[in-house]
Amino acid sequence: MVYVHSSPSAVCPHVEWAISGTLGARVELKWTAQPASPGQLRAECSWSAPAGTAGKLAGALKAWPMVRFEITEEPSAGVDGERFCFAPGLGLWHGRTSANGDIVVGEDQLRALVSMTRGGETLAHKLDELLAAAWDEALEPYRHAGDGAPVTWLHQVG
Repeated sequence: MVYVHSSPSAVCPHVEWAISGTLGARVELKWTAQPASPGQLRAECSWSAPAGTAGKLAGALKAWPMVRFEITEEPSAGVDGERFCFAPGLGLWHGRTSANGDIVVGEDQLRALVSMTRGGETLAHKLDELLAAAWDEALEPYRHAGDGAPVTWLHQVG
């Protein structure tokens, strides 16, 4: 899924072009008002494409630093799922996800974290970073404002 949580109206066509260029098919999203940010618009779409497309979509959308978005890619045979979050002021966050959507923190990530931090408060802060706590906090009001909004279904061609 691509969730564009908020975008200025002037940027919406650019968002559609970025998604279209990544998926190789023309995209026309159904934009609705974003109640959490008056004057902004929101849209979401479901997509189907090869593994790794979420990263390409995130790379294309982060060109507009005023756009808030999330992109999820379902896991497939031999490939973890992924989640990308972007919020102004925080930038882009990326994490792997399990089949039920939980963020997966790998053994090597945990070992590196423990070796770099010794204080409990510092460890807690670094765990929050790994789990995207700041991005969840920044995006949560926009997620709730989108409940019941229309979804566009997309499929990559070729």
